[in-house]
Parts: sequence; structure tokens; C-alpha cells
Amino acid sequence: MSINLSRRTFIGAAASIGATASLPFLRIPGARAAENGILTFGLSSYPPNLQPWSQSGTAAGTVKLLIHRGLLSYGPKGEYTPELAESWANENPTTWVFKLRPNAKFSNGNKVTSADVKWCIEQIAAEKSTAFFRSEFQGIAQVDTPNDETVRIITKEPISTLPLWFASYNLPIIPKGSDLSNPIGAGPFVITGQERGASITLEASPHYYKAGFPKLKGIQIVVYADENLRVAALQAGNVDLIEYVPWQSMDAVAANNALKLDAVDGPFMCLLFNGAKKPFGDPRVRKAIAHSIRREDIVKAAFFGRGTPLAHLPISNDSPFFNADLADGWKYDPTLAKKLLAEAGVGSGFSCNILSTAQYGMLKSTAEVVQQHLAEVGIQAELNLPDWSTRVQLANRGQFDIAVHGTAADSNDPDALTSFLDGSLPPSISRSTNLPVPKIQTLLKAGRAEFDLEKRKAIYHEMEKVALEEVPMVGLCWRKQGYAMQSRVNGFKNLPGQLTFFSGVTLEGVSLA
Repeated sequence: MSINLSRRTFIGAAASIGATASLPFLRIPGARAAENGILTFGLSSYPPNLQPWSQSGTAAGTVKLLIHRGLLSYGPKGEYTPELAESWANENPTTWVFKLRPNAKFSNGNKVTSADVKWCIEQIAAEKSTAFFRSEFQGIAQVDTPNDETVRIITKEPISTLPLWFASYNLPIIPKGSDLSNPIGAGPFVITGQERGASITLEASPHYYKAGFPKLKGIQIVVYADENLRVAALQAGNVDLIEYVPWQSMDAVAANNALKLDAVDGPFMCLLFNGAKKPFGDPRVRKAIAHSIRREDIVKAAFFGRGTPLAHLPISNDSPFFNADLADGWKYDPTLAKKLLAEAGVGSGFSCNILSTAQYGMLKSTAEVVQQHLAEVGIQAELNLPDWSTRVQLANRGQFDIAVHGTAADSNDPDALTSFLDGSLPPSISRSTNLPVPKIQTLLKAGRAEFDLEKRKAIYHEMEKVALEEVPMVGLCWRKQGYAMQSRVNGFKNLPGQLTFFSGVTLEGVSLA
């Protein structure tokens, strides 16, 4: 009998027997192409899809940042930077004007024009659109294109945060009339090959509009779903860069002179709910769950101490919008939790399921801790731990009771929390479903319409007070998020705070010494 092991099967077998840092037998074709300007990137999962305007997780976001560009992006300090738009300005409270780069091109060599931008906005806002920003785009009244390089966006009401949208990796500009299943991008790289579930091959785009970029000739993405195997591949020299450095490995990576660790605070862990599933439509039940969690246990179990408990909305304490008076809003209080459950008519307990995934140890461990703590207040929760792609599909269909999620906002502005807090939006991996909270929606709307900083602070403080009572999500903890690389990798930057998942944008400037 002959046995034919695929690469994925072989890697899975290696992981199951405890693969170590010394893996001379595990050599990925092309992995040592560094001498030819090819960087090998160990990604934590294969993107569920690369739909340009959908939210499909951070792995998909990283790949989209390689093949696409939007009007704006972020610099190394988290500041706005020009991309397809070389400038932008708020003409008046309801009008934003973007000036496109004259030399901006798609990877097929065609010029990026205002007509392309207008078409993208119209498609995202369309009635049957499933785009991540569809709801936000309902606030756009008109898009004018006075010439090929000018886009004037007129909104129904003032929107101070509109540039945030156009800096997101979920809002790339693609050519007018594109096939969304395989769109042409304007990014520094183009996809030239894929092995579903295993690898993606990219080459430098000859039409990228930034002179001298990208510095690499190409990127070979190799999927290492097992986090220990991902680190072992880096330590063995089989890959140049990895994402999602497991927290238990950070010390060893940092101590290795051949490697570099770049870790930042910013991403957070949270619980999401399905308001259509009883009894989660009752805010008292959601609040009871929020008070049932010993957050420091999650920090220890899932992140080996590399994190901070989060008992309020994910607004960082170095943000101008942080309110110290609300920092313990969901503190651990099992007595209060049981009281709230009794008031909601489920004091004797109930059963439910928790959706997470076994593919990422942090998500699995967090779910296990939450399961244990809920049992202590009478809630019997069964874990559902599929692979990441299945977890995305289930969440996007709203097929869960409670979901454990780890993510980061699109920016450090509280308006970026809209996608997590507005339960009236379509189902998504990043928010509760069937859980509209009109007061929160009203306050979020007021915050994005206000241009005065002090007035915006007051609005978001009030919004957080409402959220602590209505519980559209439950904050669990902040966590360190790390990338690790060979010492010869130059130019990669882990962006600060909640922008860490946008760090793929810096790969355009990476070189190999």
C-alpha cells in the first residue's frame, strides 16, 4: 500500500507529534528564495475569501493590503497617509473632496479615475450589497466627478469620520465594472498562484504608482495554521516573517539574536450575542454574563500574562475618549450576575452554545475559560470549535448563541466601534446579530456628525454608559499582538494600537538584507 501525503496532511501530522524548532525535514518550495527578493510569509490561516469589500478576517485583510489600495491608509505612527488620493479636505460639514494621484494605476496598467471610485461607492451602497460598509454608505447622498482626478462626496448629514472608512482594508478601489470574485487591484503585488488552503504566490506589480516600490520581487505566503509549527518554521529559517506569534513563544523569539519581535497592545477579546436566541435578547442576561467573567484568568490562560483585563468597551486608556469612571463597568461580580439572571427569569440556569475555533489557541482558551465561568453562575455552555473558515461562515450567518471573538477596530477613534456595537447591521464575525440598541445607534450617529473634540468626548462617554447597561458586546481583555521575522527583514512595521492588523500595508517597503 502506498501513502501519498499532501503538504497540508504532512504538516498536520508533524504538528500532532509535537514539531519542535529544529525541522530540517520541513522545507517549503521557494522558502529560501530570499536571495531572489522573495519574502516567505507564514500566515495563520488561509483567507475564507478575498472579496474586496467584505470582512473575512485578518488573514484576508493582510492579503487585500498586498493586492489593493484605497483612497487613504495609515502610516507607521497610525496617522492618515495618502494612497490613491494624494489629498483630501472637508469643504463644508457635508462635503468631502478627494484628489486622486495623476499616476495612480491598477495592476493591469489602467489609470485609477474618479469614475472607478464613484462606481465602487455605488456598488457598496446598493440594496443587495453585502459589503462591510454598506450601512455607513447609506449616509452618502451624492458622488460628483467633475474630472478624472476629483471625487466630491456629499453626505446627507455631517460625517466627521468619513476618512476612516476610506482608510480601511475593507474599502479598496477596484476598476469600474469589476467581477467581484476576481477583481484587479491597485496594490503593490498581484496574485500569480494559489493552492487552496496552503499557499498564495504574489509578484510585484509593474504598474504600482509609488516609484521604487515594492522593494520585494514577490511574496510567498505559506499557511501554518498550527501556531507552534509557525514559530518552528521561523526558527528553522523556513520563513522570513510570521504573524500571530503565540504568546508563550514571545520570550524565546525576543531572545534569539537571529530574529526580531515586533509586538504591540491594541487588539481585544470580546463576547458577542445572537439576540434572536433566547434568552440573549434580554439585556439582563447579557449583563449577567459580563459580570461572570474573571478576566485575569483569560489573560493568563490565553495570553500567558501578555494582556490586560478589559471590563468596559474597547477604548484604550491612552485615548482622549477614555473615561476612567467607567473602567470597571463590567467587573467580576458573580452575586450580581446571579441576581440579574433571576430577574430575567432564568435563575435556575440554562443551556447554550459558544462559537469559537480550535485553529487559534487564544480563541480556544478564551472560550474554555468563559465556559467554566458561566457554569459557576448556572449557565451550561457547549463549545463549538470548528476551523476558522467554518467559524467565519457560521458567524456571518448568525448561527450561534454566544461567540468568542478577537479583533481590533479599524482605528483608534470610537466611531470605529460602530461595526461592533450596531446590532442592527447584517450578521458579521465582528458583532452581535439581531441585537439593535437604538440609543447606541443614535449616539454613534451624533458622535460622527460632531467635529468638536470636547463635544465628541461627551457623546461617547454617554454612549459607553448606555452600552454598559444594554451590553451589545462584552469586553474581555486587551492582548499583545506580535509579528516575528528574520533579522535580515527590513522595513516591516507593526502599526500601533488597534491598527496592528493593517500592518500588511508596510510590506510594500520591506527589503531583505
